[in-house]
Amino acid sequence: MTLTDVTTQPTDAERFQHILQTQRAAYLRDGAPSLDARRSDLARFKKALIARRGDIEEAINADFGHRSRHESALMEVVGVVQGIDYLHRNLRRFMRPTHRHIELLLRFGSNRIEYQPLGVVGVISPWNYPVNLSLMPVVTAIAAGNRVMLKPSKLTPATNAVLASMLSELFPPEQVTMVSGDGSAFSSLPFDHLVFTGSTEVGRAVMKAASDHLVPVTLELGGKSPTIVAKGHVRDQVVSDIVFGKLLSGGQTCIAPDYALVHESEIDAFIAAYDRLVKTAYPDGPTGDDYTSIIDDKQYGILTDLIDDARAHGARIIEVGHRPGDAARRPHTLAPTVVLGVTDDMRIAHEEIFGPILPVFGYRDIDDAVDYVNARPRPLALYYFGDNGPERRKVLDRTTSGNVTVNGTVMHVAQDDLPFGGVGASGMGKYHGIEGFRTLSHPKGIYVQGRWNATRLLRAPFNKRTETLLNFLLR
Repeated sequence: MTLTDVTTQPTDAERFQHILQTQRAAYLRDGAPSLDARRSDLARFKKALIARRGDIEEAINADFGHRSRHESALMEVVGVVQGIDYLHRNLRRFMRPTHRHIELLLRFGSNRIEYQPLGVVGVISPWNYPVNLSLMPVVTAIAAGNRVMLKPSKLTPATNAVLASMLSELFPPEQVTMVSGDGSAFSSLPFDHLVFTGSTEVGRAVMKAASDHLVPVTLELGGKSPTIVAKGHVRDQVVSDIVFGKLLSGGQTCIAPDYALVHESEIDAFIAAYDRLVKTAYPDGPTGDDYTSIIDDKQYGILTDLIDDARAHGARIIEVGHRPGDAARRPHTLAPTVVLGVTDDMRIAHEEIFGPILPVFGYRDIDDAVDYVNARPRPLALYYFGDNGPERRKVLDRTTSGNVTVNGTVMHVAQDDLPFGGVGASGMGKYHGIEGFRTLSHPKGIYVQGRWNATRLLRAPFNKRTETLLNFLLR
């Protein structure tokens, strides 16, 4: 390769801009796809995804070093397939124009909203669920009639290769394209909408870059999602649900329970149950097939630094489950860990924990628990375990979070008819449900004026009849 060859290679920004221009020109040329075309695309997408289940499981396992294939199938493949089924089933209703009220003086006309594709949607997806969090925004954008540019995380190259192959077989580049390269350049493109999933810090940078072109954004940013266990509810079913939510994918889930708030009289019982039920869930310990490793050494180091910092400031660190010491036998694998005595001078009290570490805090009464949650940034999710009574109602009314699961963890994300997204520091905008379709559509308001309307009586030249009509309107 000569120096001239090097200097004439397009930059990432130029390459991305060319793809965007090509997709936008195709959208302007072809217009909005029909209901049948969108359903056909969704059906082909589903078939291709199911056919590649084995490839996806193997690729994610390679990217993580070790990840449970059952977790990959459940949270990645099944999640997207069910989302496609939901969109396919409801798409006619979502696309149907909605009629709106019309004022008395214009009654011979009509009002309606038509949901128009935005054009080209950009998607930036993270490494922790590299299929689900890449493809759910993509299929939602397709259902809404858009073209899509997807930029996944560079930390999952094997998974990216499977997705790139699948998408290139399903769609021409002018409809759906997957790219790699400079994230900042991608965020700066003049998309018609940009969907980002990742950290709050990077989300701020993405939003700032998008603002140069006034690009609307959907940000799903995570945060510290609390789990409140009502007094008297430290039961096996409750703690088992917390084990599931916390240790799913090794704790690397944006909506994982970040910490638990347990009545101060029941902390010992909670820890004992948590240890016992971790052993039940993972009988082969942290090197078993069902237990997922941390994505890489860097993320593993972040987690061990959080533990070391907490220990140095006086926290009590308890490794739980079968043979936690065996974790050292598998690269970047961290044993399930409980942390007690966490104080505000510890990093673990403020930083999102993207791993199998569960701080446990005691509270005196439900007001104490609510105050603790409200003293911190608004989380992506909140979990409450307790009866349907005044305390549950107080938690729901007095806390603000992206979503809530009552008497369970994580599975609100699997409810396709519910919107999913954050609030405040945990994000903005929604996808899933009809809200996702409408996020990636333009609700164009259309007024069709009738042959007769009373507002013509309010035009110049004005006279006594005008004054009479004004008095009627201002009565």
